[in-house]
Parts: sequence; structure tokens; C-alpha cells
Amino acid sequence: MEVTLAKTAGFCFGVRRAVDTVYTQIEKSDRPIYTYGPIIHNEEVVKDLEQKGVQVINHISQLAGLEPGIVIIRSHGVSRQTIQAIEEAGFETIDATCPFVKKIHRIVEEESRQGKQIVIIGSDTHPEVEGIKGWVSENTSAVVIEKEEEARNFHNLDTNSVCIVSQTTFNYNKFKDLVEILSKKGYDISVLNTICNATEERQTEAAKLAACSDVMIVIGGRHSSNTQKLFEICKKECENTYYIQTLSDLDLKNLPGHEPGTTQKQKSVRNVGITAGASTPNNIIQEVLEECQKNLTWS
Repeated sequence: MEVTLAKTAGFCFGVRRAVDTVYTQIEKSDRPIYTYGPIIHNEEVVKDLEQKGVQVINHISQLAGLEPGIVIIRSHGVSRQTIQAIEEAGFETIDATCPFVKKIHRIVEEESRQGKQIVIIGSDTHPEVEGIKGWVSENTSAVVIEKEEEARNFHNLDTNSVCIVSQTTFNYNKFKDLVEILSKKGYDISVLNTICNATEERQTEAAKLAACSDVMIVIGGRHSSNTQKLFEICKKECENTYYIQTLSDLDLKNLPGHEPGTTQKQKSVRNVGITAGASTPNNIIQEVLEECQKNLTWS
């Protein structure tokens, strides 16, 4: 049995930076600490921070009545208006927005001021996309496109100039397909591939690993967009792909050929691949890896 862990599995630069920012403030500050939304989409990390006194704020209205302190902006980023509202409420903000996301904020702010229609390739309900929309100039608007049907139905009536950006964790192949559809509409289009390099590398490696694995395990938070996309990518390459959040979700007895009563000769799984989303802590990944190495030892 060969168990292979993807080299790109786990925290990306932006997520690690955001999480480290919170833990640093816990150590150095005696003021209340809040995060605007869960600092990352991983329940285990959020629980640990809550045990250390960090409170999650999901809306500006929740600040009313709270003791003023520090509000840390999560890696997904927020709108310009949200930051202003937090500071006007008497709280200090520490911006832990991923630098790659901040780059998109600057792009849409500048391009929209020039009168361009902003098209964001991504999920309209994802917090990163919600934040990006909040940096678009009042003189124009943003349209979010996630599916081919939405791209085919896109009609821009205000201007012929269109600027396309992407959610940093969007599926790169889907991004290319949607851009191709939009490019055929005859608009003056500028395309800025703002998918994070780490995301592209993670998705590419996951696809290759899944293609040569009998079983693929994807680890990540239930609400993690990038982990969900990893699962979709791996599932296309390996039918036996499993999505888990922690080791407790992994039941090795359910793996193909490992059901109770299966004999040694019947066990057909030889290669197990493991990858993890950008918001998955290393200790969780190691627990899953060690469990597989310990209990999947036949050849």
C-alpha cells in the first residue's frame, strides 16, 4: 500500500498569515479580540480561537454593546464600507486580507473608476466575492458569473468596456471556459487571471494525484470553497474520492475492498492519495496521513 500526501496540501500563504495574525494579537493584546467572520473556513481553528477568547462577528450590527477592541479582517477581505463602519463604531481594525485578494480590490477600484463594467468569475455568496464587490466604484457595477448559462446570458448595456477578474480559489479550467464564452460577445474585454498561483498548483497536483490513486481523500472545512473545488476535481479523476473535515470523519472500513469480510486477496486498493484545502491545519492532515499509513499496510 502506498499513501501519498500532496506537497501543496494545507495552509496557503494568505491563510497562514491571517491565522498567525490572530494568535499574535492574543499574545500581545489585553483588549477584546474579534474577527469579522470566521478567520478561515475551518471549524477546528475557529473553535480553538473561541476557547482563547476570540469572538466572531458576522455583521456590523453585532458590534453594538460590545466592549471596544480589535477587529481582525479575515483573509477573504471585506468591502471598503465595512472597514469604515467598524472604525466609526470605535474599534481598531487589523487587516489580514490575503495580499492576492487585496490586489483584486485595487484592480476593480481602478478599472471601475475608468467606467468599465466589472465581471467577477466566482460564487456570488462567497465572502471573498462579497468583499470584492465592495471596492467597485459607485459609477459602475459588478456582475458575478459562476456558470456557463450566466456567461451566455450576460449582456452589458452601459458600456462596451469590460474587466474580468476571478475569485482567487475558483477552478482554473472553469474560469477559462467562462472567459471564452464572454470573449465571443464582441465587448472590449480585459481579462485578469486573479486565481492564486497556490490554488492553481494545488488543483493541478490534486488532479494528477487522483488520476493515479485508487482512493483519494480530500481534507477541509465543510464551508471551504477551495476544498469543495478540490473534491470536484479529484472526483472526476478518481471515483473513490472522499471529503472529510477531520480524522473522525474517516472510516477506513468503508474504503473499496476493505469492507468487513473482505479477504487479503480481494483487497484491491494499492494507492491512496491525500490532499487538503488551503484552510486545513497541518496537525489534522498529519493525523489522517498517519492513520492511513498505520492501518493500510498491505501490498
